[in-house]
Amino acid sequence: MATSERAGRRPSALRYLESRKNLTGCALGLAGLGLYAVGAAGAYWPVVVAGLYGAGALLAPPERPASPDFPAPGEQVEALRADLATLEEYLSGVRSRDRLPEEAERLLDDLTALLSALLDPERGAGEALAADGETLHRLTRVIRQDTPESVDAYLRTRWWSRLTPGGQGPDEELGRQLGLLVEEASKVAAELRDAEAWRQRALTRYYEDRAAPGEPGTAGLAAPTGAAGAVPPETREAPDGAGAGSAPEERTP
Repeated sequence: MATSERAGRRPSALRYLESRKNLTGCALGLAGLGLYAVGAAGAYWPVVVAGLYGAGALLAPPERPASPDFPAPGEQVEALRADLATLEEYLSGVRSRDRLPEEAERLLDDLTALLSALLDPERGAGEALAADGETLHRLTRVIRQDTPESVDAYLRTRWWSRLTPGGQGPDEELGRQLGLLVEEASKVAAELRDAEAWRQRALTRYYEDRAAPGEPGTAGLAAPTGAAGAVPPETREAPDGAGAGSAPEERTP
């Protein structure tokens, strides 16, 4: 998939044929053949051609490594949706084999519901996640690492607790861990909600600023052509001592 990986799978001979060293050497070698064609290389023209080729291969700039082809943010969100489906399949298998505590069952339902809502393409949160790499990383960690690790640690600890009864049960630890993960997912949802609300308010302010010339205080004052928003001369304040354009005197009834 990556450009570097595709380049690495090609044979080394083919890579050299396409390299700058070979192309530069071939160009100078052709120049040597041109010298032989005009009679300047003499009987030693093979040596001249080989020497020019070698000089070109040595003087050619080194190959520039191909830029890594990282997945786009939208592709990362799609991959995270697939990972969430894998996590839900894993949790379904765990529930079918082992009975989890009721509190853990409820918290897992809340957590998967929150994650599904955040990654639902119909709700438009995927675009906000794609634009926020840190938030996307937090959700990735919850889905790929934290949740399965907590459940697996609970299952292993519970097995040892059955062999050596009398110790503290792992149910409380699992509930506390899942509660913290639900809290983190809820914070992500709140941050995305606040970001969208701020964006909506920013659009409102932008529309208000754009409509400012048409507010009631300036209604009916059409701006002249070529001078949008210009103030008519009769409404301008004249400086002190100015004659022309000064404000009209008040008339007494």
